[in-house]
Amino acid sequence: MYGVAESGGLGDAAFAFSDQSIRMVFVRKVYSILMVQLAITVAIISLFVYEPSVQLYSFEHPEMWLIAFLMAIGLIIVLARCHEFRRRWPLNMILLGLFTLCEGFLLGTFSASYESEEVLIAVGICSAVCFALIIFAMQTKWDFTAYGGILFVCAIVLIIFGIVAICIPGDVTQLLYASLGALLFSIYLVYDTQLMLGGKHKHSISPEEYIFAALTLYLDIINIFQYVLSLLRFTRK
Repeated sequence: MYGVAESGGLGDAAFAFSDQSIRMVFVRKVYSILMVQLAITVAIISLFVYEPSVQLYSFEHPEMWLIAFLMAIGLIIVLARCHEFRRRWPLNMILLGLFTLCEGFLLGTFSASYESEEVLIAVGICSAVCFALIIFAMQTKWDFTAYGGILFVCAIVLIIFGIVAICIPGDVTQLLYASLGALLFSIYLVYDTQLMLGGKHKHSISPEEYIFAALTLYLDIINIFQYVLSLLRFTRK
């Protein structure tokens, strides 16, 4: 009896250690992919901001923006809904790479309408905010993964408010919309980080879903960047 109990205890400990090791490998893989995505995105944004010929081409060919937008929508649907595609290597990396290029093009076109100084400040603020939020998500005892439904409702409200902001233009409306967007995706970054970490949190992402985890974190960060850049336009007027 004693020998069985002892063996079972060691088995549980080994399983817990194995699970933790797998989770740490998963986290490192996600952040490695995310860093590559962000590096590619920053490079494309820099090309649009500092190369006048690229800016001119993007302004003269708005159809390129539409093509990139439609491709990004299609790719994100495939990556989010088709499990067999985002788990099949190297197809998942190819799809994620294409999505990153499309988003980089869209962000580059968006950033080209701003001064280079504003873009640099936005990158700095976004980097500091995201780093602080990720550290907070790793250290806090608050479990944000239990509030996914509330965040989804808030996202729907933000979308509706964005449509209203388009129909009723104005500096106050745009400023409020950008502020709420930055706040919501900051919370989403904490939420998605805790989903990736797993552990004692109520919900977590499977270690097989490293592409999906990298995709969600990437979307959170680029949305924060967009809203911060929009806020800078109003604060510097």
